Amino acid sequence: MLAGKRILLIIGGGIAAYKSLDLIRRLKERGVSVTPVLTRSAEEFVTPLSASALSGEKCYRHLFDLTDEAEMGHIQLSRAADLIVVAPATADLLAKMAGGHADDLASTLLMATDKRVLVAPAMNVRMWLHPANQRNVAALRADGILIAGPNEGDMACGEYGPGRMAEPLEIVDAISAALGDGPLKGRHVIVTSGPTHEPIDPVRYIANRSSGAQGAALAAALRDLGASVTFVTGPATVPPPQGVTVVGVETAAEMMAAVRAALPADAAVFAAAVADWRVANASMSKMKKDGSGKAPALEFAENPDILASVAQMKQGRPALVVGFAAETNDVIAHATAKRSRKGSDWIVANDVRPSTGIMGGTENAVTIIDSGGAEEWPRLPKDEVAQRIAARIAAALGPVG
Repeated sequence: MLAGKRILLIIGGGIAAYKSLDLIRRLKERGVSVTPVLTRSAEEFVTPLSASALSGEKCYRHLFDLTDEAEMGHIQLSRAADLIVVAPATADLLAKMAGGHADDLASTLLMATDKRVLVAPAMNVRMWLHPANQRNVAALRADGILIAGPNEGDMACGEYGPGRMAEPLEIVDAISAALGDGPLKGRHVIVTSGPTHEPIDPVRYIANRSSGAQGAALAAALRDLGASVTFVTGPATVPPPQGVTVVGVETAAEMMAAVRAALPADAAVFAAAVADWRVANASMSKMKKDGSGKAPALEFAENPDILASVAQMKQGRPALVVGFAAETNDVIAHATAKRSRKGSDWIVANDVRPSTGIMGGTENAVTIIDSGGAEEWPRLPKDEVAQRIAARIAAALGPVG
């Protein structure tokens, strides 16, 4: 899908700049044409010669270069690519982008382009978490800038936390998603994933064993077919994929609000294992045993039914609503009844008895139930299940227009 694409790669001045050389190599392996641009600070970490040698293209460095301006010019350079990628995107570069500055070649290219821009932030954890940087990131998201990462981990400075630049292959995935021209291009799909945590008190909660693996795989598969994906995820153990809009939530009520905020959508896939009940009398302070041997009385209230709420919308209902049914007995009968009761178009049913190893595992065995009946699939890796479901969704929606 990337072969023949053209990337303008702006390399910022950070220690993570060394990864950008590997990024060039990874993109070239996939048939991508890469034109590198180095900021003045980037030259403290990598050389123009190394960027040029790996890309096979001229490396651009200065705004006021008479030869470059005569031959091509920064305006044409900014528009000759299919996508502009900034990696690493330092705090300074993000601030310039958010403020609309154009005082060097990199910032001028970013102001002059009419193409989509993807940034891969990289900085110290305190810089990443600083309110000013977070304001800049929020402004860039609102402007439509795509963001890959950052990851959490050890820093070159010895600290630990979010701020590490995404790995080159993760950025390649994000680029692939940004340039996606698959059958779902122009479509918006909402995917829910993971468990929800319903508080008992500030340190305890009710949850389930969902890892979020199937939901994350679905979001990635839909992204790879060109969809714009809003990924609403509970506190899952599997990280969200790159190249999707991630909305993190804790409770079922928060997930309901996030789904409603993400509408309208062409399709909604409810893969999350949402808790049916919450504690109505959750304590505001930690519950302690008093030596009497008497357990605290918990009062339960039913959580909102996210699937039914969206499936039964009178206006603005997605064209395709897909639910999941994790069952431990009479799987097909229960899932078929659930589809009818909730009003969804499809139900993806699976047997999650502990003996199957499916909940929290790497494989799944599903049956797709729709108006035509039940279609049983063999046990497959969750990634492959996701790809098959995504292809089925693409066929059901058809091309835009």
